[in-house]
Amino acid sequence: MGTVTFVDETTTGGRTAGPRLPVTEERLTLRELIRRRVAHEADGEAAFARAVEAFGRNGFLVLVGDRQVEELDDTVTVGPETEVVFLRLVPLVGG
Repeated sequence: MGTVTFVDETTTGGRTAGPRLPVTEERLTLRELIRRRVAHEADGEAAFARAVEAFGRNGFLVLVGDRQVEELDDTVTVGPETEVVFLRLVPLVGG
Protein backbone atom coordinates (compact mmCIF):
# COMPACT_ATOMS: atom_id res chain seq x y z
CA MET A 1 0.00 0.00 0.00
CA GLY A 2 1.18 3.51 -0.79
CA THR A 3 0.32 7.01 0.29
CA VAL A 4 -0.46 9.94 -1.98
CA THR A 5 0.18 13.42 -0.64
CA PHE A 6 -1.59 16.12 -2.59
CA VAL A 7 0.05 19.54 -2.80
CA ASP A 8 -1.42 22.72 -4.26
CA GLU A 9 0.97 25.17 -5.88
CA THR A 10 0.58 28.39 -7.82
CA THR A 11 2.83 29.89 -10.45
CA THR A 12 3.56 32.71 -8.00
CA GLY A 13 5.31 30.28 -5.64
CA GLY A 14 2.55 29.51 -3.15
CA ARG A 15 2.58 25.95 -1.83
CA THR A 16 -0.07 24.37 0.40
CA ALA A 17 -0.08 20.80 1.63
CA GLY A 18 -3.33 19.01 0.92
CA PRO A 19 -4.63 15.68 2.14
CA ARG A 20 -2.66 12.46 2.45
CA LEU A 21 -4.60 9.46 1.24
CA PRO A 22 -3.78 5.76 1.47
CA VAL A 23 -3.91 3.96 -1.88
CA THR A 24 -3.99 0.17 -2.17
CA GLU A 25 -3.37 0.06 -5.93
CA GLU A 26 0.09 0.39 -7.46
CA ARG A 27 -1.24 2.22 -10.50
CA LEU A 28 -4.15 4.62 -10.96
CA THR A 29 -5.27 6.93 -13.72
CA LEU A 30 -5.06 10.66 -13.15
CA ARG A 31 -8.86 10.73 -13.45
CA GLU A 32 -9.14 8.36 -10.47
CA LEU A 33 -6.65 10.36 -8.40
CA ILE A 34 -8.68 13.52 -9.02
CA ARG A 35 -11.87 11.65 -8.14
CA ARG A 36 -10.42 10.48 -4.81
CA ARG A 37 -9.13 13.90 -3.91
CA VAL A 38 -12.45 15.55 -4.70
CA ALA A 39 -14.32 12.86 -2.74
CA HIS A 40 -12.08 13.57 0.25
CA GLU A 41 -12.56 17.35 0.11
CA ALA A 42 -16.04 17.89 -1.37
CA ASP A 43 -19.27 16.00 -1.97
CA GLY A 44 -20.75 14.77 -5.18
CA GLU A 45 -20.23 14.14 -8.82
CA ALA A 46 -20.69 17.85 -9.65
CA ALA A 47 -17.46 18.79 -7.83
CA PHE A 48 -15.60 16.04 -9.68
CA ALA A 49 -17.02 17.23 -13.02
CA ARG A 50 -15.85 20.80 -12.27
CA ALA A 51 -12.34 19.55 -11.44
CA VAL A 52 -12.13 17.51 -14.65
CA GLU A 53 -13.41 20.47 -16.65
CA ALA A 54 -10.81 22.76 -15.07
CA PHE A 55 -8.05 20.28 -15.95
CA GLY A 56 -9.35 20.09 -19.52
CA ARG A 57 -9.18 23.86 -19.99
CA ASN A 58 -5.68 24.02 -18.47
CA GLY A 59 -6.84 25.52 -15.18
CA PHE A 60 -4.16 23.43 -13.50
CA LEU A 61 -1.34 21.03 -14.32
CA VAL A 62 -0.59 17.83 -12.44
CA LEU A 63 2.97 16.80 -11.61
CA VAL A 64 3.93 13.44 -10.14
CA GLY A 65 7.59 13.43 -9.22
CA ASP A 66 9.39 15.06 -12.12
CA ARG A 67 6.72 14.12 -14.68
CA GLN A 68 3.76 16.15 -15.90
CA VAL A 69 0.67 13.98 -16.31
CA GLU A 70 -1.04 15.35 -19.41
CA GLU A 71 -4.11 13.18 -19.93
CA LEU A 72 -6.85 12.10 -17.55
CA ASP A 73 -6.39 8.46 -18.55
CA ASP A 74 -2.60 8.49 -18.12
CA THR A 75 -1.45 6.04 -15.47
CA VAL A 76 0.32 7.15 -12.31
CA THR A 77 2.47 4.73 -10.34
CA VAL A 78 1.92 5.02 -6.59
CA GLY A 79 4.85 4.25 -4.31
CA PRO A 80 5.15 4.24 -0.53
CA GLU A 81 5.21 8.09 -0.55
CA THR A 82 4.00 9.73 -3.76
CA GLU A 83 3.58 13.49 -4.06
CA VAL A 84 0.98 14.74 -6.53
CA VAL A 85 1.22 18.46 -7.23
CA PHE A 86 -1.73 20.41 -8.57
CA LEU A 87 -0.16 23.51 -10.13
CA ARG A 88 -2.86 26.14 -10.55
CA LEU A 89 -2.24 28.39 -13.50
CA VAL A 90 -2.98 32.06 -13.00
CA PRO A 91 -4.06 33.91 -16.15
CA LEU A 92 -2.23 37.05 -17.17
CA VAL A 93 -4.08 40.27 -16.45
CA GLY A 94 -6.04 41.30 -19.52
CA GLY A 95 -5.31 38.08 -21.31
